[in-house]
Amino acid sequence: MRKRLIPVLLVDDRRRLVKTVRFGDRTYVGDPFNVVRLFNEKEVDEICVLDIDATPHDRGPNFGFMRELSSECFMPLAYGGGITKVSECEQLNRLGVEKFVLGTSAFDETLVRAVSRDFGSQAVVACVDVVRKGSALRCVTRSASYDTGQEPMELCKRLQDLGVGEIILQSVDRDGMRGGFDLELIHRVAIHLSIPVVALGGAADAPDLVQALSAGASAAASGSAFVFIGALRAVLVTYPSPERIATLLNEAP
Repeated sequence: MRKRLIPVLLVDDRRRLVKTVRFGDRTYVGDPFNVVRLFNEKEVDEICVLDIDATPHDRGPNFGFMRELSSECFMPLAYGGGITKVSECEQLNRLGVEKFVLGTSAFDETLVRAVSRDFGSQAVVACVDVVRKGSALRCVTRSASYDTGQEPMELCKRLQDLGVGEIILQSVDRDGMRGGFDLELIHRVAIHLSIPVVALGGAADAPDLVQALSAGASAAASGSAFVFIGALRAVLVTYPSPERIATLLNEAP
């Protein structure tokens, strides 16, 4: 399977593009429509849009916003945030969304099976958020406010068995820190799964993305690596050229 690099765009209730640090402090990045247009020009592999306020505020997807955004998006589009019903996936699919990212809803086995049945496992993505507690790894939900008590490998294998076609494995501790991925976590999970693992949380630049792929991820995802530059986190939307991507991927075993 071809390795991929995936920009992740976090949007809030005000339809703004933001970047978080450990799921907390937010930095305004810009207008999501302008950023999507820039990524169109850069021939991005695919893009993932996550509405980070939907589940904490107990609301569903903002269909009006996604209708407008998808009309500007000329690459494969994944969406997550507030999905709790198959009918919501149906409406998102009509708007142009190809993959549905389930976070808290990934614990709803009935929903996972139904979406996988109706759209195919390739359309079902589970976002597994992980925190380190001493030497232990725990999966959390609802913006890391709830500890599920489950270990990442246990949960990821169960999700795979339920019909999930892809796992976004996100390190909460490294979110927005730009200090590199949790390579041990990526390797530990990826070697035991037959479905793609997308690494998320910690990337600052292209070498970090390559390290995640080398650790076993099928794709490396990031917000910071594609919208920030330098230690001062100046906003600059960027994405490697096809030639640079080829070079980077050749460096990943």
